[in-house]
Amino acid sequence: MGDMTNSDFYTKNQRNEANHAGDFGCTLEELRSLMELRGTEAVVKIKETYGDTEGLCRRLKTSPIEGLPGTAADLDKRKLIFGKNFIPPKKPKTFLQLVWEALQDVTLIILEIAAIISLGLSFYQPPGEGNEGCATAAAGGEDEGEAEAGWIEGAAILLSVICVVLVTAFNDWSKEKQFRGLQSRIEQEQKFTVVRGGQVIQIPVAEIVVGDMAQVKYGDLLPADGIFIQGNDLKIDESSLTGESDQVRKSVDKDPMLLSGTHVMEGSGRMLVTAVGVNSQTGIIFTLLGAGGEEEEKKDKKGVKQEDGHQISDSSHTSSHPPSADDAAGANATDNTNASLVNGKMQDGNMENSQNKAKQQDGAAAMEMQPLKSAEGGDGDDKDKKKANMHKKEKSVLQGKLTKLAVQIGKAGLVMSAITVIILVLYFAIETFVINKKQWLPECTPVYVQYFVKFFIIGVTVLVVAVPEGLPLAVTISLAYSVKKMMKDNNLVRHLDACETMGNATAICSDKTGTLTTNRMTVVQAYVGDVHHKEIPDPEAIPAKTLELLVNAIAVNSAYTTNVLPPEREGGLPRQVGNKTECGLLGFVLNLKQDYQPVRNLIPEEKLYKVYTFNSVRKSMSTVIKMPDGSFRMYSKGASEIVLKKCSRILNATGEARIFRPRDRDEMVKKVIEPMACDGLRTICIAYRDFSSSPEPDWENENDILTDLTCICVVGIEDPVRPEVPEAIRKCQRAGITVRMVTGDNINTARAIAIKCGIIHPGEDFLCLEGKEFNRRIRNEKGEIEQERIDKIWPKLRVLARSSPTDKHTLVKGIIDSTQVEQRQVVAVTGDGTNDGPALKKADVGFAMGIAGTDVAKEASDIILTDDNFSSIVKAVMWGRNVYDSISKFLQFQLTVNVVAVIVAFTGACITQDSPLKAVQMLWVNLIMDTFASLALATEPPTESLLLRKPYGRNKPLISRTMMKNILGHAVYQLTLIFTLLFIGEQMFQIDSGRNAPLHSPPSEHYTIIFNTFVMMQLFNEINARKIHGERNVFDGIFRNPIFCTIVLGTFAIQIVIVQFGGKPFSCSPLELDQWMWCIFIGLGELVWGQVIATIPTSRLKFLKEAGRLTEKEEVPEEELNEDVEEIDHAERELRRGQILWFRGLNRIQTQIEVVNTFKSGTSFQGALRRQSSVTSQTQDVTNISSPSHVSLSNALSSPTSTSAAAAGQG
Repeated sequence: MGDMTNSDFYTKNQRNEANHAGDFGCTLEELRSLMELRGTEAVVKIKETYGDTEGLCRRLKTSPIEGLPGTAADLDKRKLIFGKNFIPPKKPKTFLQLVWEALQDVTLIILEIAAIISLGLSFYQPPGEGNEGCATAAAGGEDEGEAEAGWIEGAAILLSVICVVLVTAFNDWSKEKQFRGLQSRIEQEQKFTVVRGGQVIQIPVAEIVVGDMAQVKYGDLLPADGIFIQGNDLKIDESSLTGESDQVRKSVDKDPMLLSGTHVMEGSGRMLVTAVGVNSQTGIIFTLLGAGGEEEEKKDKKGVKQEDGHQISDSSHTSSHPPSADDAAGANATDNTNASLVNGKMQDGNMENSQNKAKQQDGAAAMEMQPLKSAEGGDGDDKDKKKANMHKKEKSVLQGKLTKLAVQIGKAGLVMSAITVIILVLYFAIETFVINKKQWLPECTPVYVQYFVKFFIIGVTVLVVAVPEGLPLAVTISLAYSVKKMMKDNNLVRHLDACETMGNATAICSDKTGTLTTNRMTVVQAYVGDVHHKEIPDPEAIPAKTLELLVNAIAVNSAYTTNVLPPEREGGLPRQVGNKTECGLLGFVLNLKQDYQPVRNLIPEEKLYKVYTFNSVRKSMSTVIKMPDGSFRMYSKGASEIVLKKCSRILNATGEARIFRPRDRDEMVKKVIEPMACDGLRTICIAYRDFSSSPEPDWENENDILTDLTCICVVGIEDPVRPEVPEAIRKCQRAGITVRMVTGDNINTARAIAIKCGIIHPGEDFLCLEGKEFNRRIRNEKGEIEQERIDKIWPKLRVLARSSPTDKHTLVKGIIDSTQVEQRQVVAVTGDGTNDGPALKKADVGFAMGIAGTDVAKEASDIILTDDNFSSIVKAVMWGRNVYDSISKFLQFQLTVNVVAVIVAFTGACITQDSPLKAVQMLWVNLIMDTFASLALATEPPTESLLLRKPYGRNKPLISRTMMKNILGHAVYQLTLIFTLLFIGEQMFQIDSGRNAPLHSPPSEHYTIIFNTFVMMQLFNEINARKIHGERNVFDGIFRNPIFCTIVLGTFAIQIVIVQFGGKPFSCSPLELDQWMWCIFIGLGELVWGQVIATIPTSRLKFLKEAGRLTEKEEVPEEELNEDVEEIDHAERELRRGQILWFRGLNRIQTQIEVVNTFKSGTSFQGALRRQSSVTSQTQDVTNISSPSHVSLSNALSSPTSTSAAAAGQG
């Protein structure tokens, strides 16, 4: 929200209003106060002020039918006066803030302290010359120049710390930048339908202006506030704003107010946009929360003045931020009751919050993977409120394993470094004071302290090398890289960790329509006039009366937004716009050489008398029209077995209605519907009924209305299987993933499609169930779902037909909670409808359809399939497995280096009182290992071979036996060579020994060779690390990864520079060519040794331990175990509580703003109080709570922003 308080907006907008008051018949203020009214109050206000909604349209210079003219000048003027439809995002962290965060790392702090002490002591010259006799080791080859170079080591350590910090900060910064890019991409993709110049067009949400005529339909997330002009059966879920979970029915005469951030659950209609961006209800709340959060931050940095309105113009360029795209508007508003969370997670996926938490956790790795939660942070899970930083579900598989591993390694490193320091100190003390019987002289203290500091630095370096700080980095890089590449494969990842979870998926529950099939519906068979036509009949073959009824029934009883348009290019297929099933029916009308448009022109949408829209309960849609003679006719269409049950007549061959008895129906099901379904067709029945005008039927009593119908015809609609799907499903099955189809279609249709896709193979032992049968089998006598019963069904279940959204949720939950198999199942679900939300949220990974999906489904999902294609899911599996493998490769490399470096530093220190690898060298090694290797190994592209193995599952350890064999094998090779060089290297190369050198002696060639060999071995081992399953060819596909090649060569070049010119700071002395050759030769030995290790069969090495295993117990945090038992009702309760609190906070804020405004403008006080009381009465429905108005009022007078912050905090 930037640093703007509400008042900035007011002042800015009021200035505008002054200039443009004459242009429109109402000001921003008027509209804003209008939108704060609800229900009948609003209707009264509209009547009093504007006459009716038409009057309001006239004042806003727009037409209810034609919409805005859509000229650029007009749109710009509206944007200027009424504001743009975007909410300025919270400012991202500056680079310096990120640097500061990176500095909080404990190991780095210890190193900094050590380096500073070392620096201080090197400048401190003890008085007198008495210090010669202080310690034997202090004597030796020191001349004056050397003694003065004592500061270099401290300075070098500080420098390398700075390097590490800058690299980390830069990574965080680019991560956040990528994230914002992704976020804005999601936002730009969000479009909304409006009418401009009489044309129905789709525009980006940010382009909507006040006065637009927007078409709202089932599944939309409203992008702005507006007034309902006309429509049918519109029901809205306003829980995101009011906390009321019941759907609110909207009508022009009772409650016409539509608010941004709310979801359309049923019906359709048109709304006049009256408030956008920061002036919409969601925008107001956001501005307050933003301002409130900023206030709290400001309290720490006193005296930082708030920026003025200019900031708006800047940020509007950087990110167009429609409230709708920021789910915070909808979902989060209910869940995240505390303002700080809103600052952290809501805005734009800012990851600060989670990163701060990250730093406090010991598992270095665990953490920095938390930022991987995007803006969508607030999932509707009750757990989210319990623990702000708890993940959407349990930790993803990889995160759990990594956390554990990092903690184990960290502990080991600490122990090793402590022992190193203790041994060094004891060794020195015993030698100096016991064997040489020196006295501790006061003037010698600085010298001794200098020794101790040196020991301390060595200890810390051991720790630094032991702790794999590169782990979080590798994970982040790998995930971010995958997400970027997955975009090309039509996967838009919204929650980063979903991409890795997908690699472990064991089951996919997929929709049929549009995912497995092309979602291009065409009518291919029809039963009309007692004849079953196997292809589209000739219009002459159908009685004229029946044909007319059929055309009318299809044209009128379908959404008027659905159309079949001519093909874009010659010879192409006609374009289908809107609901695909309806497009198929309209196509049928066109194929019968008829036209539906004249019928629609005759009966425009406004003239429809009553519409029963399609929903998952009705499974049918009906429209009532008034005939010229005053009687009514209702057209109905829907799933054939449901509509036929309500038919008592059917049109015969002459177009006359004849009696249609239950036994006729059974025969028809056998002879017509089942054969159609077995061909994989979807059967739809079209029917009608006439009502007399007096007495007028009771339209609200659906059961009486939707009976006694006359069947016109039954059609079979084909939705062909996508050509690439059977192959994709075969890949899944080979990769150990079970594909299940969950569909609302008839069971025969579903089975036929499943066989075509290869989900089921004839002759196999599998189950195909209908929703009813499924429910009967999983529920006990009391009608409760029992896990044991689900466990009997799900392993064999392949097709679930005629299923409701709750069935889908039950199945997903049942599979996830099942303890029947030793691995917990990881389930992916695809969905496109509003009703798929619960299942998408419950699943480990939810895929929403980018084209056919509703906003609600996209909101609940983790990944959006931009091409709605099942084969993209297979790509996601491949990338997910690749992430897991990349991390394993990195670990294999990193741990080898860790083991070797720690042992070398430890034993070297104990035997020669000085680590052969100096602190600065260690830090350089750490840099190659961590940062560069994570880049190199984490960006390996995936290969098809990843799909040839089974999923790893939760219990498989991160470091397999094979990897352990590689780690220890290479460590043995490296240690042998390094110790050989350490103890007899000086004889091999005929050089001076570097052992037991005094404190500030110059760098020796001997130790430089050891350092150089060590680095060469790491470089060649990095190539070995590219394979983790014991493959022989480590160079396979190396040139497909340019980043890898660049990094290896780059590191090599820098190493040459360090050795030849590094000098004192790096404790290096330049080497001869033959010495270099030996170093490289020993390094190359790594590749040969790798082949030797590969020949040892892993199965023989039973003694090797695996590491990083997740056991069943740790998998689910304690709090969740007991929650799941009563998940639903508990969730409900939690949700209620959250909503009430949230609602209270909102109330207070709204009242306070109004009071403050009232005082500013001096207008009536009543408005504010009236609003407060009406809101309070609504709250009391939730549970009796009334927020005492006088308290809020008195608070409000003190300061608008700080109280709003407080209220948000209490709420």
